[in-house]
Order: sequence, then structure tokens, then C-alpha cells
Amino acid sequence: MGEYIQIGVEEKTSGAIATITLGRPELHNAFNAQMIAELREAFSSFGKNSPVRAIVLRGEGKSFCAGADLHWMRQMVDFSFEQNVADAHTLAAMFRAIQQCPKPVIARVHGAAFGGGVGLVAACDMAFATESATFCLSEVKLGLLPAVISPFVIKKIGEGQARRYFLTAEKFTAAEAHRIGLVSHVLPDEATLDKQIERVVDALCANGPEAIAQSKVLIEQMCRFDWERAVDITTKLIAERRISPEGQEGMKAFLEKRSPSWAQAGERAI
Repeated sequence: MGEYIQIGVEEKTSGAIATITLGRPELHNAFNAQMIAELREAFSSFGKNSPVRAIVLRGEGKSFCAGADLHWMRQMVDFSFEQNVADAHTLAAMFRAIQQCPKPVIARVHGAAFGGGVGLVAACDMAFATESATFCLSEVKLGLLPAVISPFVIKKIGEGQARRYFLTAEKFTAAEAHRIGLVSHVLPDEATLDKQIERVVDALCANGPEAIAQSKVLIEQMCRFDWERAVDITTKLIAERRISPEGQEGMKAFLEKRSPSWAQAGERAI
């Protein structure tokens, strides 16, 4: 149990199922440094926990995850390039802990999944969403980039879809998220969503846990993705953006609840 996440383990005849719940409902489960650290630790710990057969990642309240927390963004405005690189490395390590976890990880998505919330969905092995869920890669509205999450998101949706949604920052539906490969299945409501996840968890528990872990390693090896190079590139890119004049203007406009200089008056960033 952390300050910003809740952890539960349900014992089943075939093994234990862990649930990690983002627990900042009043802020739509937006990230801050503490939540990022808690998520990384939870996934690393469960990865080493042999009785746990699968992990479900979910959000408390109205949303799955709305991306960056305002207080965290206020800190970024004043960070140096080096501080921004270090901060981005911490965020990348959290996403990587999810992606590399030996246990199968399922995202349970309802409400909004924006910015880093889309990164969380993409880092999971599979994702199930309600029909009413909405998604957005909103970073360019702030003069920033979806840099740290890009390796995970592009692997899921492909270059063609990234060229649209990274650049337009359009909101898109769960049906569209399914069409482009971000989510595995769309369900009418949360009750049906939970039943579907339970069915998938039962299927996972019927399989060899070591074989599942090795299958995840196999997939990564066959994709031959250079994660170390990706982290080096993306953390420097986001650091450069955060300290750039446009990035500073975008973040300040968002924090000050005004239009950025490049947008029409009255048009908010997000």
C-alpha cells in the first residue's frame, strides 16, 4: 500500500491476482513523482512474487489516468535541462517496469486516459476499455512531446497512427483505440468490463507462469527494440522541450488557465 496507489491481492485456486489501483481520484489519477515511484516499486515487487499470476492496473474514481499532475508540472517549469533529463529517466523507468514485468499486466480503462495515461495503457500487455472511455495524446497542445511514452505507444499503434494522434492531439474514442491497437477489447460498461477481465485472467492462470514470462521475453527479443537508446533519445528530447520557449509558454499557459500564444483566444490547451 502506497500513498497514491492501492494494492490488493486476491487468492484464486490457480494462483494470486494482484490489483494496482491509481488512488488520486480527485485529480483523475494524475501522476506525480511519488506515484511514479510507487508504481515502479509495485511492478518490480510483483514481478518477483511467484504466487502472483497476473496484475490488473486500474484507476479509482471517474478516470483511469489524466497524465501529469499540475504541481508536478509547476516544478518542471523551473527545472534545468539536467533536472528534466533525470525526471524523465524516472518516468521512463516506471513505464519500463510495467512493460518488463514477468507477469501478464492488464489495463482496466474507464473514463479519461490522457498523455501519460495512454503511456500506461500502452506499456501493459493488454488493455480492456469501456465504450465511454476517451483517449488523447495531448502533449503538443502544451508545446511538449509525448517523448517518454513514445516507444511504448508507437509499438502498440504503429507509425501511421502516431503521425496522426501525436500531431493533432485529438481526443479519440475507445472504439478508435481498439481499431488502432491500443486496447484489446471494448465493453459496454464497467460491470461487463470486469467480467471480461476475469475471463482473461482465468485463461492466463491456466498457462505455465514461466512459459508466460519467457513468452514476454521472446516477444521483446523478436521485436529487437533498443530500449537503452530509446530512453536516451526520449529523455533528452522532453528535457529540451520543457526548457524551450514554446514548452515554457505552453506549460505556463496551462497552469495559468489561459490560451498559449499560438492558439486562438479562449482556446485552452487541454
